[in-house]
Amino acid sequence: MRILVTNDDGIHAPGLKACEEIARKLSDDVWVVAPEYDQSGVSHSLSLNDPLRLRRIGERHYAVKGTPTDCVIMGARHIMDALPDLVLSGVNRGRNAAEDVLYSGTVAAAKEAAVLGIPSFALSQAYASQKNQEPVWQTPIAHAPDIINRVLKEGMPRDVLVNVNFPDCPPGAVKGIAVSSQGKRDQQLLRVEARHDGRGLPYYWIAFQRGVQPTGRNGTDLSALSDNRIAVTPLRLDLTDEPFMTRLAGIFPAT
Repeated sequence: MRILVTNDDGIHAPGLKACEEIARKLSDDVWVVAPEYDQSGVSHSLSLNDPLRLRRIGERHYAVKGTPTDCVIMGARHIMDALPDLVLSGVNRGRNAAEDVLYSGTVAAAKEAAVLGIPSFALSQAYASQKNQEPVWQTPIAHAPDIINRVLKEGMPRDVLVNVNFPDCPPGAVKGIAVSSQGKRDQQLLRVEARHDGRGLPYYWIAFQRGVQPTGRNGTDLSALSDNRIAVTPLRLDLTDEPFMTRLAGIFPAT
């Protein structure tokens, strides 16, 4: 099995090394193509107005001056002589649950692989950033290979990717795996933090209220993580809301 590994935290991110270690537990044929710099929050953006710069880091290791989406395209369509059999994106520094999947470059890379018809997983490690502690990278390293193998054995539908979030705990403290729906945060926690630079001029950070860990309703990725369970969430490329489409067809009949 030929595996392409990428991320959105950049070519030097420790989570990328964790993802490569996961990949090497599945196959000896591993390629790494990741952004030159941190691309967190760029979502599924594609570089159209700027050229892509490619830098060879080592054997089957490349850095692309572009987005995670660019990296998957470059890896699958240019660097590798054939499409990979699997794309692993991550391991992201921080969870990608609930609305995170809309903004996440990690999820977007897996999404681009699905667009190309390649089975893909987005892997993210939750951690409490306010505690100034490193994510527990050993948790995804210990648990991800078995999850990936079991999903691939079951067979993945076309145009679907699997989003996997690991809880903020050591490998042995994981309580299990929860197949979860995408959660939804309380948007009242979203805030704009105003600050001033050295010249007294204002600037702003978009952030969520610190110290608050939303759990969401039962059965979601947020509730799974709060219970120290691994959240496994299948995501579709087709965003069509079919029930509402049926209602709209009633007020806009075909002519």
